[in-house]
Amino acid sequence: MWSFPQPDLAERYASILADKGIRWGLLGPKETERIWERHLLNSLALAPLIAQSATVVDVGSGAGLPGIPLAIARPDLQITLLEPLLRRYTFLVETVAELGLPETQVRVIRSRAEDHQERYQYVVCRAVAPLTRLLPWCLPLLRPDGELLALKGETAQQEISEAAPQLRRTKRTAEVVALDGGATAIRVC
Repeated sequence: MWSFPQPDLAERYASILADKGIRWGLLGPKETERIWERHLLNSLALAPLIAQSATVVDVGSGAGLPGIPLAIARPDLQITLLEPLLRRYTFLVETVAELGLPETQVRVIRSRAEDHQERYQYVVCRAVAPLTRLLPWCLPLLRPDGELLALKGETAQQEISEAAPQLRRTKRTAEVVALDGGATAIRVC
């Protein structure tokens, strides 16, 4: 199981989520007790699926999940936090600055996925939309050999089945991946 090489930085982020993240309405008030397990460690579970020194975009980053935990755990990654809503974008800018994450490693961009023009090795997302909606938003952000990694719950296999026509049309395959800590993701290659 992956861990945070800088636990103090992860602790600071957890504190920001428990305080400002809840005050700003990015997490529900009952999430305080579950920040580590449900949010940080769940996000961190994607780390082993991402190649060394990769470029990653976190679509619909919201409170920075999974992008910020990945940045804390994997300083080798170049992460873009993509968020269209001003309040969430502002939260991300302030949080990245407060954590002291270098601009060369973590960028925050206010944009919708479908309006963003850059290409990445990995697109990651969490609690954004069903796969049928994610595919048209996220596939254009991928390099030809890139992968979409979407954290999902129990509906992962059903979402793949519903997206089968889109996957065939785009010549992509999808699989459910069991991750550390009981997390589940859909990997689209």
